[in-house]
Amino acid sequence: MKKLLRWFTGQEGKGEIGYFAKEKRRRLIITLLLFAAPLGIFFIAWYQLKSRETIWTVAAAVGCLPGCRSMVGLVMMWMRKSMDRQTYEEIKTHQGRLCMAYEIYMTFYEKSAYFDAFAVCGKNLILYSPQEKLDTAYMIRQIEENLKTAGYRQDVFIAVSRKTFLERLDQLNENYESLENQVKPRQDERYPGLERDEVIRAILLDLSL
Repeated sequence: MKKLLRWFTGQEGKGEIGYFAKEKRRRLIITLLLFAAPLGIFFIAWYQLKSRETIWTVAAAVGCLPGCRSMVGLVMMWMRKSMDRQTYEEIKTHQGRLCMAYEIYMTFYEKSAYFDAFAVCGKNLILYSPQEKLDTAYMIRQIEENLKTAGYRQDVFIAVSRKTFLERLDQLNENYESLENQVKPRQDERYPGLERDEVIRAILLDLSL
């Protein structure tokens, strides 16, 4: 039952490879269920009362609002493509001890961006996006501001070259101990049980679709 609940709430798997494919299926089922109930009421009432001009039609129309909202999220998710498995395997070999996430689509007020992966190490946050014409300056500013609002200051770098991203991962792993020692360990009551790098990861996933 707990596993089924996590599946419907969508928390399990976020930031992992295959998340988009799983989320598409989940949101599709939820959207269909949200529309099924009010539409069922509408057609049953129509059949029984031989008229559409009843209070049940109004109730069905209002009842479709959650389904419409879910449909918007479904369309947004359906437009996303899953991360290429070969790219994932290549990046995974450079992950080492770094705290990472994969398949991330961040949305802000003016713009959104897709990232194949990001890594957190101390005050360093590096992201990789294959997205063409990405406004890196805007995305860096938005990420830094959101993290600052949450109480964390990070040096954010966005790589649009996979080679550059992999080189940065190797550099972070080579200097892992010294980079981690540059920040003081802290426990965030909003994310109990998580280390600082994991908290940064969680905050970024909260900003993601």
